[in-house]
Amino acid sequence: MTALALVGLPGSGKSAVGRRLAQRLDVPFVDSDLVIEQRIGCSIREFFEREGEARFRDLEAQVIAELGRGAAGVVATGGGAVLRPANRDSLRAHFHVIYLQSAPEDLYRRLRHDVKRPLLQVADPLGRLRELHAARDPLYRETAHRIVETGKPSVGALVQAIVAALEGSGLSVVPASPAAPC
Repeated sequence: MTALALVGLPGSGKSAVGRRLAQRLDVPFVDSDLVIEQRIGCSIREFFEREGEARFRDLEAQVIAELGRGAAGVVATGGGAVLRPANRDSLRAHFHVIYLQSAPEDLYRRLRHDVKRPLLQVADPLGRLRELHAARDPLYRETAHRIVETGKPSVGALVQAIVAALEGSGLSVVPASPAAPC
């Protein structure tokens, strides 16, 4: 039995797909960004502005390590979770990692009105998404056991494709244990 982690750029559907996938598999869902926000008592954007990206990445690394130790169900990671080698190693070791791959242009269409994502609060968000994709795509691919193109399918269609791929691989997902963080 295997726990799942979803990685990908901001807006690729990690939280929406992860939540629906966990429901479909009848396992717990954890969003690492929500765990961080609960821990810090404010939004990631506020923390980012006040403490900086390096401090946020330190906290993110702690949360990913903790989630890996209690790996169960489906975990949606933050878009930058793969930036640190220790996070990539932890994700690969404790989860079956699925990269929700999206073109920057598709992401821009989804996120153009979003004001919550700190890395996209710039004059040229599409340009920023292209930069993020160029820098992070190789890291997502290095971390992932499986790549799912998000393109234009609905969340339901993506969940169905993931479930079919898991079943085709003979993988089953770990249900929650009492010690697992949720």
